[in-house]
Amino acid sequence: MYRVITCNTNGIRAAARKGFFTWLAEQNADVVCIQEIKAKEVQLTDSVFYPGGYHCYYNEANRPGYSGTAVFCRRQPDKVITRLDWAIIDTEGRYIQVDFPGLSVVSLYVPSGSSSDAAQARKDAFMGPFFEHLAALKRKRRQFIICADWNTCHQNIDLKNWRSNKKNSGFMPHERAWLDRIYDELGWIDIFREITPDPDLYTWWSNRGQAWANNVGWRLDYMLVTPGLSGKGLRQSIYRSERFSDHAPLTIDFDLVPPA
Repeated sequence: MYRVITCNTNGIRAAARKGFFTWLAEQNADVVCIQEIKAKEVQLTDSVFYPGGYHCYYNEANRPGYSGTAVFCRRQPDKVITRLDWAIIDTEGRYIQVDFPGLSVVSLYVPSGSSSDAAQARKDAFMGPFFEHLAALKRKRRQFIICADWNTCHQNIDLKNWRSNKKNSGFMPHERAWLDRIYDELGWIDIFREITPDPDLYTWWSNRGQAWANNVGWRLDYMLVTPGLSGKGLRQSIYRSERFSDHAPLTIDFDLVPPA
């Protein structure tokens, strides 16, 4: 078995104070992908940010307190990629890829468009080039697991109030069509939906009102995999017993032998 966890911590220092690393120590994950670390690595001086038994890699944004990704992995990767020669990726720490024999795992933070028209324009400008990047990855002779806050729901089942959100960022027709193309044209697979067709399974809840308590959520955090991993998802788990962030950690167990 090969266990992968992804979580948008919305500030890794805040998540640490809320018990994220205490929980993580009990999960026996092979790879952990984190989005929105919102910190410079020089600020992460406490040993809690470098869990025992893991090789830890951070990719910070140039702007303080913003964006950023991380990957923790049991096996030391053969290669770590944090730059794609693309400003929105490279200056905002939105991508980190670790390569093992025959397998790569990516932690990705897709731009959010919810704050303004300008933010949506940035997200829209990201989608086309990243589609081409996914096409290029698909052509490589290895399998990929992309763990991401996609900031987009794919289908009605993926958010509670889908009727009232059709014109809102994260569920607009062109955003959903982008995911359609990633699945249908490129062949990437939403491994979570291969495992379960069940409704009411979400990974993000607004901090407004009683969204968390009433499970009025969105499934924004997906693991997309290459076709060679189709059918390899054994089980999924969204952890809601504690709240570390406005997102919940997603765990997928794969029927894979950890890379030697």
